[in-house]
Amino acid sequence: MDAIKNLLTRNSIGKLIEPYPNKDEMELVYKAALRAPDHAFLRPSKFIEVKGEGLEKLSKVFVNFISDTNKNASDLLITKYKNAPFRAPMVIVLISHIKDHPKVPEIEQLLSTSAAAQNILLALHALNYGAIWKTGKVSLNDEISKYFNLDNNHKILGYIYVGTPSVEPKKIPNINLDDHVTTWE
Repeated sequence: MDAIKNLLTRNSIGKLIEPYPNKDEMELVYKAALRAPDHAFLRPSKFIEVKGEGLEKLSKVFVNFISDTNKNASDLLITKYKNAPFRAPMVIVLISHIKDHPKVPEIEQLLSTSAAAQNILLALHALNYGAIWKTGKVSLNDEISKYFNLDNNHKILGYIYVGTPSVEPKKIPNINLDDHVTTWE
């Protein structure tokens, strides 16, 4: 796919079914991810690829986290998180491994992993797969990492749900560039 067309047509798709990318395709996706900007080549981006029986394991992580951190969690909320991993046949957990560095603050490392996530989304789109990046209560907090047996210096930035679109992509609204771009000459 033409690079500009890929950028202009990528769309989040939440209704995903099998097939998902094979091992060779995912190797390309991860290589694309790791081309994200990365000050001092710290390589903060890490990923957990979840599929098959791993989805059940991710479901248990979500349920345990919600149950432990929200003692008043309703059965409906717990069921929502129990079922969440099964929205797609593959889920990629986005992790930023924060390292102490005199010139690269934590925010730059988080932004690098965010750029890696965008590269994943673009690579999947170029390979004709669908994906959506989800966050919510089970990401972007200081507690969730331990449920993955990760150290405190690992931050989970969300989950990319991956598969084959089962619906047509939603129409992308036109964007008025004047609302977003100021030119200084």
